[in-house]
Amino acid sequence: MPDNVSAVIFDLDGVICSTDIFHYRAWKETVEKLGITVDESIMDKVRGISRMASLDIVLGEHKDEYSSEEKQRLADEKNELYRSMLSGMSPSDRADGVDELLGFLKARGIRTAIGSSSRNTRLILERIGLDSSFDAIADGTMITKSKPDPEVFLKAASMLSVKPCDAMVVEDAYMGIEAAIAGGFMPVALGPDASRHSGKIIRVNSLRELLSVLSQD
Repeated sequence: MPDNVSAVIFDLDGVICSTDIFHYRAWKETVEKLGITVDESIMDKVRGISRMASLDIVLGEHKDEYSSEEKQRLADEKNELYRSMLSGMSPSDRADGVDELLGFLKARGIRTAIGSSSRNTRLILERIGLDSSFDAIADGTMITKSKPDPEVFLKAASMLSVKPCDAMVVEDAYMGIEAAIAGGFMPVALGPDASRHSGKIIRVNSLRELLSVLSQD
């Protein structure tokens, strides 16, 4: 563990757990009624960005055919479907190695936080049994700008009373790494999408690998 690290901020979706399949199913069901077809490749395109930005991507060439009010209705419909699917989540949906990594950090006095643009962050954490496992939770209900803006990470750092330069950010999305760099954090890229960033970052394929890296420092 680098000496200057006093906190680690985690993205939620794709890092602590994965809800990609639920996002896909909810978007698919929502836009199929409009005669729009999407496949699972859409998950890579909407990862790490806001719900309304995701909607424009899902609508594709049809995005200008809908008013702001209609888009809001579609986004709300998608979210209701998504939330109903989350009810089936449980502690078994935690990412492999998350318990060991959180235990390692806690034992060394390293504070932890969630920094997620999702407005469903607390519901997801509750379903997987980690709602009381972090020192702070910054989510989509607290911010006005989505990644790649660093607002959610800066909010988490403020809640932890740490400077960005003393905090790691663990992200699975390219846009999340952009946000971490913009905020002055130490970025950790988890998986292929985040790891394609060309910046000076730590690249790992799993939380277990991250635990191994931190244990060696």
